[in-house]
Amino acid sequence: MGKESRRLVLGATAVVLLLVIFLLYAAYFTSDINPFDSWKDHLSNWNGSPHRRKVDKGVEVVEPLEFTMRRLVRGEDRVQLETTGFSCHSDLHSEVCVAKTPVIIDNNALTAYLQSSQVPVNHTVRPYARKEDETVMKQVSPVQILNGNASLPACQFTHDVPAVVFSSGGFTGNQFHDFNEVIIPLFITCYHFKSHLQFVITDFKPWWVRKYNRILTHLSKFEVINAAKDGGVHCFPGAVIGLKYHDNLALSPTEIPGGYSMLNFKHFLRETYNLKIKNVSDIEKPKLLLISRPKTRKFMNEDEMVDVMEELGFEVVVATPNRMSNLDKFAEVLNSCSVMVGAHGAGVTNAVFLPAGAVLVQVVPLGLDWASTAYFGGPSKEMGMHYLEYKIEPKESSLFKEYGPDHPVISDPKSIFKKGYNATRATYVDGQNLMINLVRFRETLEKAMKFLGH
Repeated sequence: MGKESRRLVLGATAVVLLLVIFLLYAAYFTSDINPFDSWKDHLSNWNGSPHRRKVDKGVEVVEPLEFTMRRLVRGEDRVQLETTGFSCHSDLHSEVCVAKTPVIIDNNALTAYLQSSQVPVNHTVRPYARKEDETVMKQVSPVQILNGNASLPACQFTHDVPAVVFSSGGFTGNQFHDFNEVIIPLFITCYHFKSHLQFVITDFKPWWVRKYNRILTHLSKFEVINAAKDGGVHCFPGAVIGLKYHDNLALSPTEIPGGYSMLNFKHFLRETYNLKIKNVSDIEKPKLLLISRPKTRKFMNEDEMVDVMEELGFEVVVATPNRMSNLDKFAEVLNSCSVMVGAHGAGVTNAVFLPAGAVLVQVVPLGLDWASTAYFGGPSKEMGMHYLEYKIEPKESSLFKEYGPDHPVISDPKSIFKKGYNATRATYVDGQNLMINLVRFRETLEKAMKFLGH
């Protein structure tokens, strides 16, 4: 009788174990989530607060607000955030203030009120990543942050996700600055929120928001708030005011919540714009996109350059500013190209949409060696692309004919740089066009072909 009872208990235990195994299998292996990754996330994220979950193409785990916020700060700033609920980090280029406790934002007054903080706060932030440039920062509206004895306005709208406040002012309208000071900083600051945030945009430019609408809607599932037009009082469970910045078109994985790199950013762009080509190996015939500049630093023998490209076997696409204005469509064109050629300027920023293994050929005008390498040379390699520079010789610049070979503009560019930014820009950025040496240029294109395996 005792043996029979033990058999029944063992049999029941086996059934229970099989049921548990089946439930675990259904919970984890039928979803897109690796079970071990899921357990790891639960353990690493746990801080005593419950997780909010939603079902959207599988099960997505959303971190507690406190944990999400603290990932934006380090060292003493993190200690202050955990102690007081509020902290700011400031460096050469930008300032980012983080509140993990309830915040009231009065859009009309551009003021954020902290509902709880253990220290008095009266701080002003201009939420744009160009803090070192006093001239342009005057075009960025300040956001005041207050707490303590400040009288709190009544909430008109209540949100259950944190606010991220940034400016679309400054140098926006130039594609390099759009990506360098807003788009990439937005990715760095916001991607780990998994779209659970609300953008509040100061210095609102409707055309800018329309142009980058895809990016904004992939970083936040809520419609953006135009601070100037809205004018209301919004209550949030927390807020980030300002955006994190690393370097020119750069992401530093060790400084990013989640450790994202430039390759992760490019993957984000492919998903955002539904780009099909991941690697140039998927492109049958080599396709080259030439950025055509109509005014400064324009190619004065552009038609002959195209002839050389076609002779080498490239299918050539000439991109004018008008064609580049619709980013949704132009991103698809760029994604289909193996090579992009352009003189140093904002248009070269479009390289972010090229597939992995593509070749960026940057034509370096006279006097712009440092800027060309710093802004695009280094970053392009981090994007998983090959990089070639075609540095023009003095005779290829229109400045040679204008000034002659012995003028400091030609013989000693450093002396012009010493005169300051305005003199340098007027001369080398706005004041020269290019007549490319087709023999030398052909050699550079042949190197590009070799990178592609042709």
